[in-house]
Amino acid sequence: MSNTPIQVTKTYLPTLEDYTTLLERVWDRHWVTNGGPLVLELEATLSKRLDVSLQLVSNGTVALQLAIHALELSGSVITTPFSYVATTNVLLWENLHPVFVDVEPNWYTLDPDLVEAAITPDTSAILATHVYGYPCKHAQLEAIARRHGLALIYDAAHAFDVRLDGQSVLQWGDVSTLSFHATKVFHTIEGGGVLTDDPELLERLDLLRTFGHVGRDHRSLGINGKNTEFHAAIGLLNLPRLAANRVARKTISDRYRSLLSDLPLTALDPGDYPGLEYNYAYFPVFCPDADCRELLIEALNVEEIYPRRYFEPSLNELDFLSDAQRASCPVSEHASRTVVCLPLYPDLALDDVDRICAIIHQSMVAV
Repeated sequence: MSNTPIQVTKTYLPTLEDYTTLLERVWDRHWVTNGGPLVLELEATLSKRLDVSLQLVSNGTVALQLAIHALELSGSVITTPFSYVATTNVLLWENLHPVFVDVEPNWYTLDPDLVEAAITPDTSAILATHVYGYPCKHAQLEAIARRHGLALIYDAAHAFDVRLDGQSVLQWGDVSTLSFHATKVFHTIEGGGVLTDDPELLERLDLLRTFGHVGRDHRSLGINGKNTEFHAAIGLLNLPRLAANRVARKTISDRYRSLLSDLPLTALDPGDYPGLEYNYAYFPVFCPDADCRELLIEALNVEEIYPRRYFEPSLNELDFLSDAQRASCPVSEHASRTVVCLPLYPDLALDDVDRICAIIHQSMVAV
């Protein structure tokens, strides 16, 4: 049992000795960025593992920006209100109009039954999120996108290694994007990935992340979206531990689910999603109402346990949106007021899981 504060997550790191060994190779080469050997090795390794071509970039937000530019989007983009704020910010940053469509009430992913009615003549794309790593209703979204000639982007920041019916969900859509931030199940401390098997799109993405030029040949607008040998080294060392970490995450998730099953909380269960190979990225629970959630969080905080209101707010309610960008999304709004992600990381002691659940029981009695 831990005597130190328990955060919602804890970054997994390789041994300093192993990291130093790789860094010695970097020092010997004096090649630290601009497509170094470790970056290329990580890109190749991940592309093979995920069954789709991946380009390593500086972070997950840049990955979305590159996807938007490579697809030459304009006008409005239909998107989800239940995601991390970066999913909306990147649209606003790129001068696109977000059109919020509510999420379905089972897995909180973009509701295809509401998407088609939101399409207008200036709609150029659909941007959906695999929420907590649970896949979107891809077949319906794909059919809608193709029927209306729209690009389809998946913010797959939570979905590393997730498969449905044996297929990597990262193969879906025109482009998928990943975050390799230190909070993710697989990380490079800071980093991200853009994934597509369209050769022309892949070439365009590569050009956009390297200032738009090859040598002295300046071909297009571009930014610096590259990543470094230092980040790639962390990724290469973290990959071999991923399977063991997933087993530990599953054990903790199962313990939570068992100990909380008698409470009026709703916990998403990958066992209820047919054909899903889950990565156990998060353990979200949904409280009956907002007051219940706040009491639960307060009770945990008193014991120096810090879960997270993830996601809050519902993105259609962001303060900096214009009136024209707002929309009513009751499912997402209720979810954002009632959800809490409990601490989950591979070396979280089961005794601490038991203690967290005991505190939650006590808080629920107060309700």
